[in-house]
Parts: sequence; C-alpha cells; structure tokens
Amino acid sequence: MHHVRSIPPPPAVEMSAATRSFGDFTALRDATLRVEAGTILGIIGPSGAGKTTCVRLMTGGLAATSGTVRVLGEDPQRFRRRTRERLAYMPQQFTMYPDLTARENVSFMASLYGLLWLNRRSRVRKVLEVVDLWDVRDRRAGQLSGGMQRRVELASALVHEPVILFLDEPTAGIDPLLRARLWEELHRRRDAGATLIVTTQYVNEAEECDQVALIAEGRLVALAPPEELRRRAIGGHAIEVETEAPFDPSGLTALPEVLEVRSTGARTFLAMVEDAGSAMPVVVEAVAAHGGAIESAREYRQSFDDVFAALLEQAESSAGADANAA
Repeated sequence: MHHVRSIPPPPAVEMSAATRSFGDFTALRDATLRVEAGTILGIIGPSGAGKTTCVRLMTGGLAATSGTVRVLGEDPQRFRRRTRERLAYMPQQFTMYPDLTARENVSFMASLYGLLWLNRRSRVRKVLEVVDLWDVRDRRAGQLSGGMQRRVELASALVHEPVILFLDEPTAGIDPLLRARLWEELHRRRDAGATLIVTTQYVNEAEECDQVALIAEGRLVALAPPEELRRRAIGGHAIEVETEAPFDPSGLTALPEVLEVRSTGARTFLAMVEDAGSAMPVVVEAVAAHGGAIESAREYRQSFDDVFAALLEQAESSAGADANAA
C-alpha cells in the first residue's frame, strides 16, 4: 500500500532578496519574507519607506529588479487568470466612477469578478454595511467625502471574498471607531482562511496583525509577531513597579532574573526580565527584602510607537556599525 505524502500548500506570499530600483534610487532592497495562508501581515513604516513598492511587487504592478516574488506559488508578473481572480488589491490611489452610485461602483467591481447577479446583490449590501455606507448607497461617488470614497474602494476590494487581499493604507483618513470595525472584518476574513497584506502608517495597528514587517528607507528592518517585536525592542519583558515611598531599585540587579533596572520616578521603576510571569514574584519579594512596600506591580507594555522607535534606532546603529566595518 502506497502512502500518499501530502504536499504542504505553498506560502501565500514569498519574497526572496527582492529588490526594486528606479534608476539610481532603490525603493526596496533585499526584502525576504514569507506569509503563511490565513494570516495578516502588517507592513508598517513611515511614508516613503517602501511599503507600496513592496505590495506592488506582490500584486505584479511592478517587476523586481532582482530577487524573486511568489504569490500562491506563481510569479505575479505571470499570474494565470484564475489566480488573479482570487486576489484583490486596494491601492492608495484608486479610481472610482464618480457618476455611479456607491452601490453601483461596488456592484460593477463584483461583476468584473464574475459574481452572478443574485449572489452579487446580497454581497454588495453586506460589504456596504461593513464599511457603514448602506445609508448612502444611492449617492453618487463623486458627491461622497474623501473618507467615504475610500470606504467605497475598500468595499470594492472585499466584495468577491478574495483568497488574498492586498490593502495599501486601507484605514488612512478613517475615523477610529470605523477603523476598529474594519479590523474586525479583516479578522473575520482571516479566520475564514483569507490572507491579508495590509500597509499602514498607524503604528498601533501592529497589534491587529499576526506578523509585522517594519520597513524603513527601503529595508526590511524586522519581521516578527507583534509581541516578539515588543520583546526585541526592550530586550525581554519589563515589570513596572510602584512603591509606597521613594525606593532605590539598584540592588535588584543582583537577582539572576533581573537583566537591568531603570528608575522612572522616585517611587517607580522598570525591571527588565527574561520572563515577566516567573520574575514578578521574585521582584516583589526582593523589594520587600530591601525595605520597600509595593503599591503596584504589573507587566509593562510599551506603546508600539516606542517599540518601533527603538527597533529603528537598533537598525540604524547596526547599519552604522556595518558601514564602519566595511
């Protein structure tokens, strides 16, 4: 009896040393990443960092100058039609038909993907409700505000339930309440098996992603789950301690669990540790042994703004060190 070895599915997206240059300018340099199916990759970085170039290489809008890009196992420059129909791309600048209504724009996109009329009507309604535009469905797109037009574009990308969604700054200019709802929808799509590649300048949206790619000046500076990036930025975990009276925490560095301590005020300090769960009781006990009384102790969670600032700084200093070594 022959055992049939099941071949694992290819990653949804794979880039290997992908570089894209425009003349003397390199927009993306040596990017290597792998995105498994059914995950959300957030590509985060300042404006002009290379995020859009990265996505356009994946969608086939640009060819790599060197290196390779594969999406669903295919070269985006040579997608078969069947593969292209399983993808959706929402670029930063998207052209709608201003004379068509919001609903007609989305319905037109759905028809391009071959959705049949009956199926199309219910799907169009559903996505317009998700982006909170059902009430203005019969308003011409040209008369909608910029933020509403952006939401029509997002609905158009979502309507045919693609297997891979490429969304370039989908939440730019959208109010925070709706932004949270859109992320709920993106999570729902992911949980149903879709893969999402989302670029954003909103650093706190890293929390919403399974993997985060940090891009700065055309370089992929970091690629890891958000919690791992947090750990990398502060070199482990951190415990934030507040004492009832002023306290000098410097003696705690003698503990094997504590990597370093930083006073953040007369009565507050951070203890850097390998693992917050196991180190917390040890730190609390040591403070008492040093004559301190604890007001509160909790795991410290850096904001992602701080995390990215720290990671960019680390990347710059290692790039500087490499340049000096060379």
